[in-house]
Amino acid sequence: MTPASYVTAFAELFGPPPVDAAPAPVPVDWDTVESWLGLRLPADYKAIASAYGPLDIGEFVWLHIPCARQGWFEYGSWLEGARREAPDGLLPWGETRMCDLLYWDTTASDDPDEWPVVTFHKDGARAGADPWHRYSTPLLPTLTTLLGEGLRPTASRTAFLTEVDPGPWTPPVPRPAPSPQQRAALTEGTGLAALTALVPPPRQPYLGDGTWEWLYERLGTRLPTEYVTLMETYGGGCWTQWLNFDAPLETGRSGLVEEATRVCDGYRSLRASHPQFRPLAVWPEPGGLLPFASSIDGDQLGWLTKGSTPDDWPLIVYPRHAEQGPPLTGTLTDTLLEWLRGRFGTEGLPSLGRVKDPLEHIGFEPLDDVE
Repeated sequence: MTPASYVTAFAELFGPPPVDAAPAPVPVDWDTVESWLGLRLPADYKAIASAYGPLDIGEFVWLHIPCARQGWFEYGSWLEGARREAPDGLLPWGETRMCDLLYWDTTASDDPDEWPVVTFHKDGARAGADPWHRYSTPLLPTLTTLLGEGLRPTASRTAFLTEVDPGPWTPPVPRPAPSPQQRAALTEGTGLAALTALVPPPRQPYLGDGTWEWLYERLGTRLPTEYVTLMETYGGGCWTQWLNFDAPLETGRSGLVEEATRVCDGYRSLRASHPQFRPLAVWPEPGGLLPFASSIDGDQLGWLTKGSTPDDWPLIVYPRHAEQGPPLTGTLTDTLLEWLRGRFGTEGLPSLGRVKDPLEHIGFEPLDDVE
């Protein structure tokens, strides 16, 4: 089949590509992408991605393409995170609104157009069941099957990539070899000294355009000293392509105040409907959850604001797709350090222990002064 025929077949199932004022497709340099992957990609995927851009198919399946939007999606980061969930030979292409991951089995054929789809069901893994479901068909025939099983016949730009269109994606520069200090810090030391040896901080951490006093006034409270020190060392950014720290002093939409307000308002709304699944008080309620970081899956890391001073506040993870667990027992810096080392994990902040060499994956991508 030709690229045009793949697009026609997809359009007959889910509607034509966007036109006029609709979001334009994102340009993709497929030769560069395939060179970076070391693999050719299926022709139906490339044709659909080129014609439509990133897609929400049937309001359930997200088809991800090589693109980037700061703070929301970056193809390389997403790909690496999804690969950590899978055995060798599986290549991710999308996910569902239930956080299931969608792959091709690249070991099944030398022809990428014959790669069958494989799904990883996270809820099944948590329940102890076999989380893997293998289709015998490639992408487009699998979507046809899902349509017959109840997937809606719709296709539109992925919701979190609509307000600001994503731009083209550029493969990352290869990592430099780890230093002896980083290798040692992978197993030795505690606190900020060990963390900065393991993950060197940026030269100019981005905090935002406000001040700490401005933040404290907006929140109605000061924050733990350890957090302030950590942020003044690293600033806002993403740890290991999973855990995003908001810029604490950013006065715009992407700052700590706005993000914490959004999360807490959403929690209150869900708690009103399902209090058995949302047992926490939330800021500014006494002792309430005050989130300051989030995972790429929407899990939240924050404090329970109880104790004689903010330095007494315990950490807690609010997992998006699991029952609420107890507060954490460690400090913020050492919890982050042990998580990076692969020694710590909990619902919403899963362990990195499956990777062969954590130094091939861990790192920190700082935020820039971009709204």
